[in-house]
Amino acid sequence: MAFLYHFTSSNFQHLPPLSLTNSLAQVNQRNSSRRRKLFTELGNIISGTFHVLILLYDAEVFNFLFFLVFRIKITRMMNWMDLSDDISALEIQPSKHKQLEDECCFCQTRFLKEYESMYQEASVDASKYLANPINAYLLVKRLTSDWKKVEKIMSQNSGSAVVKNITQHRSVLRFPSDDDLKGAAVALMRLQDTYKLDTHSLAEGKLLGKKYSRHLTAGDCWELGRQSYNNGDHYHTVLWMAEALNKFEKESSKTVAKENVLDYLAFSTYKQGNLEEALQLTDELLKIVPYHERAIGNKKHYEKLLLQRGIVYRNGENSNTNLSETFSTANLKLIKPTGSTDNWDVYEQLCRGEKLMDPKIEGRLRCRYITRNVPFFFIQPIKMEEASLEPLIVVYHDVISDEEIATVKKLAQPKFQRATVQKRETGEREVSTYRIAKSSWLKNEEHDYVLKIDRRVGDITGLDMATAEDLQVCNYGIGGHYEPHYDHARKGEVQKDFGWGNRIATWLFYMSDVEAGGATVFPKLNLSLWPKKGSAAFWYNLGPNGEGNDLTQHAACPVLTGSKWVGPRTADWRNCGIVCVIVMSWW
Repeated sequence: MAFLYHFTSSNFQHLPPLSLTNSLAQVNQRNSSRRRKLFTELGNIISGTFHVLILLYDAEVFNFLFFLVFRIKITRMMNWMDLSDDISALEIQPSKHKQLEDECCFCQTRFLKEYESMYQEASVDASKYLANPINAYLLVKRLTSDWKKVEKIMSQNSGSAVVKNITQHRSVLRFPSDDDLKGAAVALMRLQDTYKLDTHSLAEGKLLGKKYSRHLTAGDCWELGRQSYNNGDHYHTVLWMAEALNKFEKESSKTVAKENVLDYLAFSTYKQGNLEEALQLTDELLKIVPYHERAIGNKKHYEKLLLQRGIVYRNGENSNTNLSETFSTANLKLIKPTGSTDNWDVYEQLCRGEKLMDPKIEGRLRCRYITRNVPFFFIQPIKMEEASLEPLIVVYHDVISDEEIATVKKLAQPKFQRATVQKRETGEREVSTYRIAKSSWLKNEEHDYVLKIDRRVGDITGLDMATAEDLQVCNYGIGGHYEPHYDHARKGEVQKDFGWGNRIATWLFYMSDVEAGGATVFPKLNLSLWPKKGSAAFWYNLGPNGEGNDLTQHAACPVLTGSKWVGPRTADWRNCGIVCVIVMSWW
């Protein structure tokens, strides 16, 4: 990621604490021209918020975002508030005065307070705040679907100056797009399924029983449900629309229209096979919007289907669903989408840390010191831990220093691009939803540390590094993952970019401890490897005869909080080259 500027918390120590909402209370007592000026400055704040968001998972982007925008631009707005009263006033018709008052109130309650609160929380520790998937999703939503609403209001009431300012910002800075919002929502769904996160707890900002972030509003939950619906995922649509409906009933300041929630919820409930409940939800929708064309058509269709089953529907008599109380999905028949591989359930269990390995197999595993007849290792032996015997998978401890980690991160980050996978049929590289990451390549000659790491791997494994490809460093952020796959090319796969042959082995450096998620799992071995800073995993992908070992199928579990880095290398198996992967966590 390349930045126009680089900001850290130290850049802003001279700026005083701000209370935006309190100052706005004073502003409301001033003339209407100042309120219009306020809309303009709000446009400045938000339109400058997103700085070249390549992927959702880059914590430094968000660090830049918060410290730059909410310190510099809000401070600029506060400076404007202290200007003398001789600012030229804009003419406002009396009939428009009440409308402007209402819209300004809307901005304060639904926009300014929200953004100030987010800023205050993030300013304590921006990287930690934004390493949370709920916070990341909320940020993207605030700057996509929510921002469109605010932009519409400002465009109507603040003239061309606001629109011009927004356009000017967008010429150099990229707002998150609808695709970014979709990616953020899909990442949250992936985490929800993999780690069995309860919908209500997640909406309350809780991850694995711990309060991590602010709660979601009914509108936030509705947007998650809408994104799921657009992806053809009616399972998650029901979960999140149901949560949105329950939150709507408790909200004093409504963030979404109830009829919009019922519209999606009723149809997705039907698509999940809950016909009577769908009909009752549709009736509830028609009470609010009697001439809702789609609901009227759906109601006739549902009643016809029930008649075919010999059921005569009478509103309120056929269903266990009581909409006067908290809407529960417990009594609904819900079908979770299937995974992409046969071992998907095992994969998710291992990601959650469930113990699946046979205790008899685990009992034969040992730890030992090794030297490999390398003189330096006689002085400082390598600590090796067996993770699997058939095939052999080991973990080496304390094999890379903090200084080396920092150097590799610094070298790799400026060259990041979207990570790709190899297409089975053609061997061409392409982006894929089953691998979400960024990557770049490092050559041995770029830094002495890269060369030393290369030689150290060769000394420990006894493999020839001469035919190894350049080091590919990848970053997996929030929701970033790599579904079950093989590092070696299997029979029938084109090996177009394996210039030296197939991949004999994999080396995996762990360069940080991971708070939650991000394990390396082997579904066919019931094995999970958890990142530990300074350690490295190693295994052979090919047997002595050069045939691939399918038991080495592995996956990178989704990152629940924080981010993870990896970097593969490949070489000719006939010359004992290896694929080397560096894994580390950003921040």
